[in-house]
Amino acid sequence: MAEVNLPDPDRVEGAPHPRETHHLYGQDAAQTEFLQAFNSGRLHHGWLITGPKGIGKATLAWQIARFLLTQPIDQGAGLFGAPEKPTNLASPEDHPVNARIQAMSEPGLFLLRRGPNDKGDKLAAEILVGEVRKLKNFFALSAADGGRRVVIVDAADEMNVSAANALLKVLEEPPANTTMLLICHQPSRLLPTIRSRCRELRLAPLNQEAMERALSQADVHEMEQPAALAELSAGSVGEAIRLTSLNGLGIYQSLVDLYATLPRLDRGRALQLAESATARGAEAKLDLLFALNDLLLSRLARFGALGMPPTVEVARGEAELIARLCPHPAKARAWAELAQEVGARSRHGRSVNLDPAALILDTIFKIQKTASA
Repeated sequence: MAEVNLPDPDRVEGAPHPRETHHLYGQDAAQTEFLQAFNSGRLHHGWLITGPKGIGKATLAWQIARFLLTQPIDQGAGLFGAPEKPTNLASPEDHPVNARIQAMSEPGLFLLRRGPNDKGDKLAAEILVGEVRKLKNFFALSAADGGRRVVIVDAADEMNVSAANALLKVLEEPPANTTMLLICHQPSRLLPTIRSRCRELRLAPLNQEAMERALSQADVHEMEQPAALAELSAGSVGEAIRLTSLNGLGIYQSLVDLYATLPRLDRGRALQLAESATARGAEAKLDLLFALNDLLLSRLARFGALGMPPTVEVARGEAELIARLCPHPAKARAWAELAQEVGARSRHGRSVNLDPAALILDTIFKIQKTASA
């Protein structure tokens, strides 16, 4: 059987891998918190790095890994006194550890992530227990040099139950000089016992300035509407990259233009929208369409309930649409309930492979019904 090149499960399509990103923007508080813990001499063995997807959690984990692996274990006084405590998490660019990490050959680092499925032809949907069991060999082989060891789990909420229980045993009896960095998008999905054995570092969504700098670092320079992109991505660089690569702002504008024809509804536009997202190979665009539709309904309900226009108008005519379709709190409640209903239905429909075009049109007609009520 020919070898299958599988994509990196911990990389956003169109963006560099987090280990290749050396500058983290907008997360100074989290960086300072970890540095203070390190300088105190009481570094916790397990760290849970949490927050929404795409805001720099993996970038921070790799930054911490480079920092730790370039720091000596013995920080005591030497011939010339105790060394100065580091003031940031930067590591020397010419340090051999950085080159080895870039080449994925650093013996003191283990990356735990989703591997291939049983057939080896695609990525597994979860982190399986076999991937966690590889830690045993890593700890055995890396014990000889007596140096620091770092484990990055990306992402911890992708572990199945067996994998989570296996990792818990490591957290309960961590090997010496080992720091485990668990990246987690949804902490509620983790075992409470895993959460209780880790110190949490919570990252916040990026503001527009930090977003622009992070996107520039990722070589995303075409940002005609940076404020709209920051608003639509909720401060997530990963989501902003997805929106940029799949014309997310254009899709959102198409949704606003379509719903501007309500309650009569331009059926020609509805059919065109359904067909555009159901072509062969358009799975990513289909997922984005449903996500943006959920977002539009949520914004409709939220700003309608507040009785005010959105702070940032993501698409032309969005503020006018919200004011017309959601004139009072009772209507906002109806839109909020619809958002939950169509969101759940679209997720179920995709999980059982319902016809995408029919699913899109069914969603649009439900929205028309609510607009007409």
